[in-house]
This record gives sequence, C-alpha cells and structure tokens, in this order.
Amino acid sequence: MTFNKSIFAAATAVALMATSASAENWRAWNIHNDGHPNTAAMDKFAELVDAATNGEVTVDVFHGGVLGSQPDALEQVRIGAIEIGNFNLGPIGPMVKEANLVSLPFVFKSVPHMFRVMEGEAGEVVAAAMGEAGVLPLAWFDAGARSFYSQKPIETPADVEGLKIRVMNNDLYTSMISAMGGNPSPMAFSEVQQALKTGVVDGAENNFPSFKNVGHFEVTTHYSLSEHLIIPECICVNTAKFNALSPEMQEAVRGAAVEAALFQRELWAVGSEQARADVEAAGIVVNEIADKAPFQAAMDSVYADYLAANPDMQALVELAKATE
Repeated sequence: MTFNKSIFAAATAVALMATSASAENWRAWNIHNDGHPNTAAMDKFAELVDAATNGEVTVDVFHGGVLGSQPDALEQVRIGAIEIGNFNLGPIGPMVKEANLVSLPFVFKSVPHMFRVMEGEAGEVVAAAMGEAGVLPLAWFDAGARSFYSQKPIETPADVEGLKIRVMNNDLYTSMISAMGGNPSPMAFSEVQQALKTGVVDGAENNFPSFKNVGHFEVTTHYSLSEHLIIPECICVNTAKFNALSPEMQEAVRGAAVEAALFQRELWAVGSEQARADVEAAGIVVNEIADKAPFQAAMDSVYADYLAANPDMQALVELAKATE
C-alpha cells in the first residue's frame, strides 16, 4: 500500500468512527400489533427519521408491548432507558397533571377540535409540562372519541338517568356518569361483554373500532355519538435525549413525527369509518347528537369539584374551552 493510500484509508476509518460515534440509535415502544394504525405509523416514523437525518438518528420500533407494559414503558422513557414511546395520554395524568386536561368529559367538542386544542396554546402548555417530566410529545395521534352504547338511544343527559354504565376506573369518569343521574360501574374491560349480555350493566362507552373488535355490538342495539371523551395518543421522546440533538436534528425528528402522525390519523379515520359501517350492517342503530351543550352543562359539578381540588388547572381548562 502506498503512503497516499495509507493516509486515505486512515482518514476514512477515522471518519467512519466519528460517524458511528455521533449516530443515535433509539428504541421505540408500541403496545399495538400488526394491522393497527399506530403500528404502521410508528414504522413510518422510523423510516422518516432515518431519511430526514441521513442515518444520524435511527429508530428500532418494538411492537406488541414486548418492552413492557405502558406504565413500565412510560417510566423507561422518562428516565431514558427507552428513547421513544407511543402513549395514550390517560395514564400520563398521574405523572403530569396538565395531561389530565384530556380526561375531562366534554372538554373537546369533536376530534378536530381536540387537535386544534392540542396543536394550539393549550397543547403547548401540556407538552411543556410533559417535557419537564421527561416525556416530550413530538406529535399527536388520533385514538377516536368514546361514545355511549346501550339498549336504547341516548340523546340527552336525562337518557342516562338510572342506567348502569361501565366506565374505566377513574374518578372523573365515574363522576361524569353520576352527574347525569346514572350509576357508574367500573370494571375490567375483559368483563364488559358478559356484563352487557347478562344485564349486569345497561351500557358502556368506547370508540367504534373497540366497540366492533371486541364484539360489544353483538349484545347492544344502539350507539349514541356523545363523544364525551376524546383522549389522544402521542409520539413521545425522552426529553434529555431529544435536547442533546443539534437543532437541525431536532427539527428533522419532530418533522418525521408530525408526518407519521398525519399518516396515522388517515389510517385511523378509514378504520373507524369501516368499523361504523360494519356494526351498522350488523343492525346497530347509530344516532347522532346534534347538540352536546346539555351534556357539557351537566358536567358543571364535575368541573367544579375537579377545579376545587386542582385550582392551578383553571386557566388551562378555560384556554381549551375557548379554542375555536
């Protein structure tokens, strides 16, 4: 080997070592399996990050919750043991009180309104608080709207009166049913099908894909579009890992997340519409609720109690509600 070739080989080796040393390889957690919109979107995110950063940041996505349960994964992302997670905001509430905004019943008028809030000033407050806790959201995913289903249509809050409604085990959700005169019945999701079939509960609530996929449409007759809870999901990154990137790399990674989120929302919309069509074809009567104002008014006591216990959330709630 000539002297010049030796110099070139050494320089190339040094450059490769520098590139390898500076490159970031991140692990990403996702609880969903193949066929779910979030799984496709997280894979898309990994592809986009690789392309946008010219391989300076790569992402290996682990689907199906193989890196642990959501509470475990949240903690791992918070401390940096895992760099990325696709999380529902519901379980983040105990860690970051600002994230509880999305668990307030009827705080959003619709799914598009939720995105306007989360991508506006109120969402910036939530994102900043999450970032302070170590779990920085880069973009918001659609997780649909939860609505009531039962053996009769629910058009007004009065229609809930006296009904036993299964809800998730959360004080805000049980208070929501109680405020309408219903009887909240928290129970495990796996028990709901039998409870509906035997009349242990009169109804439950969830989004169209879940309503269809677990067979709850087989033991009810009506799905009422109350859209009382609209809880988004996020692509979240460990704050310290993200802040350690150059501004250019941060912009590239965030841009990839936003593009992947738009892709996810398209897939979710298609899947949700198909689920609705399928349950309607099976005989479910879907009733629109043109005016949700009576439901929102019925939540006055829920909000009063919550804000009395959390007065520092008042401004954020008002900001969300004021968003057009």
